[in-house]
Amino acid sequence: MPELPEVEITVRDLKKKVLNRTFIDVWTDAPKLIKKPRNFQSFKKEIINKKIKEISRRGKNIIFELSRGKILLIHQKLTGHLLFGKWKRENNIWVASPGPLSDKMNSFIHVVFLLDNEKQLALSDLRKFAKIELWDKDEFLESDEFRNIGLDPLSPNFSFLNFKKLIKKNREIKKLLMDQKLIAGIGNIYSSEILFDAMIHPLKKGMALSDMEIRRLYQSTRKILRKGLELGGASISDYRRINGERGKFDKYRKVYRKEGNPCPRCGTPIKKIIVGGRSAYFCPKCQKL
Repeated sequence: MPELPEVEITVRDLKKKVLNRTFIDVWTDAPKLIKKPRNFQSFKKEIINKKIKEISRRGKNIIFELSRGKILLIHQKLTGHLLFGKWKRENNIWVASPGPLSDKMNSFIHVVFLLDNEKQLALSDLRKFAKIELWDKDEFLESDEFRNIGLDPLSPNFSFLNFKKLIKKNREIKKLLMDQKLIAGIGNIYSSEILFDAMIHPLKKGMALSDMEIRRLYQSTRKILRKGLELGGASISDYRRINGERGKFDKYRKVYRKEGNPCPRCGTPIKKIIVGGRSAYFCPKCQKL
């Protein structure tokens, strides 16, 4: 699933390409992706002729502020990613020109927004788990989708003291880092990399962390997320940038999906355990419980 760096990069890239553009049509072969309104024809009628005034991120949600008081929310979920370019419909398949957009992972196109400059904004989603919603802005600002999102690590409010308050709880630190109601945007990849960098075992309880460990964890959170942004995100699986290119964080990651490989610090084989139904990768020597 795209995490904070991938979603933030998507937003930054979209701002360069689709701000002030207007939706003139929309196509889908998977209407179940449209969650609000449930009826695709109603969604289509409402989205046409709406201009994109602003684009932002709320946790892992991409938020398009549109004209006439509308909000378009897209959550890419497990395997979804947005793409920008131009496709042709051939034999019931959307075909891109040769280049990054023609990457196999960019070919699972299930929603296409046509823009007023003859370009397209498309959603490629192998598993079809993504979510698209169209809201009235006032209603959206009062919704759980907007309000029940935790502290954002890129926000000026992401201070050490605020971070410490959030994780001083009697739960495993891996779960705390991934709880979207506490800290927004961190998922499986970056939580494993953050905990390795901070030398903290994923099963250690937040309440049991010393001030020194919390300080290390705070610094590692900022460091690893910034590195993810700098390198264009992680394309270990499905994620691609809006031009179809892969991110480069994969070359930097130390433990995620590295089970059995030697720890880059001490050489001990990396282990994998399940925490709260999710995989956690760690070095049993560097990250002692």
